Amino acid sequence: MSRTSGIRGGLYAVSEWIAKFSLNNLQWAVFNLPIALLVISMIYAEKVEDIFYLAPTLIVLMPILFFPATTALFAKAREWVRKDLDDRSDRSYLSYYKENYKVSLQAGIVFTILWGILLGDIYYFSTVNELIMNLFFILGIILYVFTINFFSVTVHFDLKARAAFKKAFLVTIVSPISFVTVAITSAVMLYISVYVFPLMIPIFTGAIIAFLSFSSFYRLFLKLNHKENNG
Repeated sequence: MSRTSGIRGGLYAVSEWIAKFSLNNLQWAVFNLPIALLVISMIYAEKVEDIFYLAPTLIVLMPILFFPATTALFAKAREWVRKDLDDRSDRSYLSYYKENYKVSLQAGIVFTILWGILLGDIYYFSTVNELIMNLFFILGIILYVFTINFFSVTVHFDLKARAAFKKAFLVTIVSPISFVTVAITSAVMLYISVYVFPLMIPIFTGAIIAFLSFSSFYRLFLKLNHKENNG
């Protein structure tokens, strides 16, 4: 009987996590639907001119939609990792979206510019110099981890955009293990989502990446905090 009870409890816990991930990921996907449609249109564009025609709209929507929506998703991930018992626990995705919108918008403008320059350089050098293109690709990995860490820092600390940038940069460079963890887990999830199970993208991908990335950040935070308190 206890075995049956244990199995039922395990199934309930699994179903609860699936519900958490899918519900919040679907909300994130809805906010980013216009961006997704633009990206799909650019991927299947018949002419290069069509891509450049769609790009300005994408650039405008990224800080307005993607960054606030993703920050809210990381705020929910923070709840899951910490199992919060304070007044921030069990809040709705939308409440986090509203709370962090201003900082996310400001940071989103900066990140969109940085990503735009980087992707433009990769595209240009892909036909000019492969070595330089690979160097920019490595910079892209660094920028990706920096961006992910910014989301974690923003939802964990009450900071202005500039201060959050500084702290996220320190988090990015202070621990190679954390850096590699975020990069590899994200790469694996994105590969599976794009090439194996595309339906994961609107249902699980964003939430899982946020959960794993914030978990890595939080372990690093606790480790550094412990060292600081113990000299």
